[in-house]
Amino acid sequence: MAMTIKNGVSAGEIMGVTWVKAQASVGAGECIEVAGLPEGGVAVRNSRDPEGPALIFTKAELKAFLEGAKGSEFDRLAV
Repeated sequence: MAMTIKNGVSAGEIMGVTWVKAQASVGAGECIEVAGLPEGGVAVRNSRDPEGPALIFTKAELKAFLEGAKGSEFDRLAV
């Protein structure tokens, strides 16, 4: 039986996944990492705190965020 992973769990407790960092990362830890989960969701963690809390999203939630990011909806937050 698959374990349900909930928001806020330590990212270090999520086993059997591969964390991926964007190639656009500047190399000084200013990036997030994502991992696909066995039950179909996506985990997100801060690359500076790999054992810290992970946020868990459904694929639909991640898709909505990515569409907003691609549409520049969040650009004002990065300046």
